[in-house]
Amino acid sequence: MTETLEFAKYQGTGNDFVLVVDLDDERPLSSTEVAVVCDRRTGVGADGVIRIVRTDRGGASFFMDYSNADGSVAEMCGNGIRCVGVLLHDRGLADTTSVAVLTRAGLRHLTLEPGTAGVRRVTTTMGLPNFTRAAIPMRGPAWETFLAQPLEIGDGLTLTASAVSMGNPHLVVFVDGDPATVHVGHIGPALERHDLFPERTNVEFAYVHDGVVHARVWERGSGETMACGSGACAAAIAANEAGLVPTRTVVRFPGGDLEVERRPDGEVLLTGEAQRVFEGVVDVAALIRS
Repeated sequence: MTETLEFAKYQGTGNDFVLVVDLDDERPLSSTEVAVVCDRRTGVGADGVIRIVRTDRGGASFFMDYSNADGSVAEMCGNGIRCVGVLLHDRGLADTTSVAVLTRAGLRHLTLEPGTAGVRRVTTTMGLPNFTRAAIPMRGPAWETFLAQPLEIGDGLTLTASAVSMGNPHLVVFVDGDPATVHVGHIGPALERHDLFPERTNVEFAYVHDGVVHARVWERGSGETMACGSGACAAAIAANEAGLVPTRTVVRFPGGDLEVERRPDGEVLLTGEAQRVFEGVVDVAALIRS
């Protein structure tokens, strides 16, 4: 029997997602289904899948059910949730410029910025950063932090790194020059699965120049991506903690720029563009059989 799935593909700063509108929670997706849909050679191709479900929990209107490209479930995705905001506006599901979306990392408030071509820029709250090892999670004394500390990454190479939770785990590695020269494809996977991180971690390679955080990212469960919203927040917060940037800064990824603001109350705001790429229908059962 054919098992088709209607979807819309959206991207934010080059971070692309398959979005499935399942308001009545009738079509949960298995990890295998997510993985075959995200495959860039035999599937639709994406950094992750987001299923949008209607909810009235926690003051939210919608729940964002997010999975990484390998099918593993994740707590939060900053670029993905901005794509959700644009889709909700495109579909007429959000008739105001603000919408509350529940994630596994908590409630997030989206502010939609209408323009001549519709909504293309979205600001989302990202919650409070947490530096404790217990929150990240990171092995070691629960209430200790790991900020601007040396980290052995193998082959006798030690770099300065900071660990922070943005509702999901991040390790920000500070490098001495343009991250384009870093062997992200080799170092990223090793750090993602470093023994210090029992649930794995996202890894940002960051360099601050002229007040801008230049970064590349290796995402847990997805590999290197063009950008990462929660990773932008982690990199900006880690750089701010180190005194390298002010509380409001730009994080520049290969996919483009994201704006991060750390408010006086500690709340982090993420702003950037997102847009629809195309819509379609995919036979998931056929992908699994192939």
